[in-house]
Amino acid sequence: MTTHSARLDLFGNPAVTRMLGHFTAAGKAVSALNVPAATQELVKIRASQINGCGFCTDMHTKEAAAAGESAVRLALVAVWREATVFTEAERAALELAEQGTRIADAAGGVTDEAWEAAAKHYDEEQLVALVSLVAVINAFNRLNVMVRQPAGDYQPGQFG
Repeated sequence: MTTHSARLDLFGNPAVTRMLGHFTAAGKAVSALNVPAATQELVKIRASQINGCGFCTDMHTKEAAAAGESAVRLALVAVWREATVFTEAERAALELAEQGTRIADAAGGVTDEAWEAAAKHYDEEQLVALVSLVAVINAFNRLNVMVRQPAGDYQPGQFG
């Protein structure tokens, strides 16, 4: 097993601590909005998989499992389109998360079809939450990928 350390110490550097405090505050504000916790974790996991963020994938799969999410659903997040274990609302949230994460790959960003599917299941406040959640997890993903934050050692509840 190859181990490596991160390029920056995200947990011991005062400048990073201040910056991450703002990211974390944004994440907590989003989490407090009325989107089911399971859906939020699925969205975070899928965006993290797309972005290749091992640390966030590790963190959010473990948090979801600790909250009672099934191993089957967690294993199938990456292939949610072919899986039968997600609700229509979760599927709409996952599509919105994918398109919002892959925004650079599509000149128009999120399609009208993806937006309309999400709007069938989520009210305006929940759409704000989902859009913000995708933005925040993408920011965390990019930070962790850029510094090569190692994955595998996260413990549920580690950050409170």
